Amino acid sequence: MNLELFVLGTGGSIPLPNRYLSSVLLRRDGEFFLFDCGEGTQMSLRTLNLKWKKISAILITHTHADHITGLLGMLMLSSQVDRSAPLYVIGPPRIEEYIEQNRSILAMYINYKIVIKELDPNNLNTVVWETEQYRIRSFALKHSRMCVGYTLEELLRPGSFSPENAEALKVPRGELWSALQKGRNVVLEDGKVITPEQVLGKPRPGRKFSFVTDTRPIERIQKEVAGSDVFVCEGMFTNEHAQSAEEKQHMTAMEAATIAKKAGGIKKMGITHFSPRYTDHQIRLLEREARSIFPETYSLKDGMHIPIPYEE
Repeated sequence: MNLELFVLGTGGSIPLPNRYLSSVLLRRDGEFFLFDCGEGTQMSLRTLNLKWKKISAILITHTHADHITGLLGMLMLSSQVDRSAPLYVIGPPRIEEYIEQNRSILAMYINYKIVIKELDPNNLNTVVWETEQYRIRSFALKHSRMCVGYTLEELLRPGSFSPENAEALKVPRGELWSALQKGRNVVLEDGKVITPEQVLGKPRPGRKFSFVTDTRPIERIQKEVAGSDVFVCEGMFTNEHAQSAEEKQHMTAMEAATIAKKAGGIKKMGITHFSPRYTDHQIRLLEREARSIFPETYSLKDGMHIPIPYEE
């Protein structure tokens, strides 16, 4: 089961020629989830040859322009690729108003179903997408506008299958082995019931991805992102501009690193949402500052592809 991250935009406030605005795509086998949709998202998708037709949901953190200005283009584009499945758009209040008013003004041609799910402002800490294998959760951040972070966390997987145990129990190869691997009991021809526990090892952890941008450092973030295999977090400013970060309700790279360190269990953090005042060369300073606190920090770049393997 592949899980991989594609970085589409790492800029904050203003798009630059080599740095589009906030957006990442998470692919879990045949499912695609787009987190934020800033200006330039379509360009990155085309450059990376990613099939936006397969996007199941677009999850928006908040309604500041640099996080949603690419959304209308994505909705129009999806009408040109013979999309049949519904497209879900999830985000804070007023997402529906933003979409519907622009659809009306622009007379947008949409030939598929758009399902809009607005978060309850009184319950931002909630599961917004759930299957038998994983769930996506939102949680409140602290910004100048209502804003949320997201995590995608896989549930525990069955333990490793033991062919030796299955053969000793005289379970025929084929469908019965497959059923046991999926956690289901099976019945042999003689009526004997074999349970998954008899042929499987201990349950194995899944993987976790977290996405946090546009916020001040608050304790809640540590709890929500703990144990992430990949933690994407804004590191908009160097420590020199800490006052600007506080005034604008953002974080420095060092503040992001402090969250990662305190949260515990985070394997890798990618900082993003860089102020346009910094050149690509200067972004290395942000990375160095963050690494002084959390060594497994990397500055993200548009176009990056990051596999998220199982820990095995």
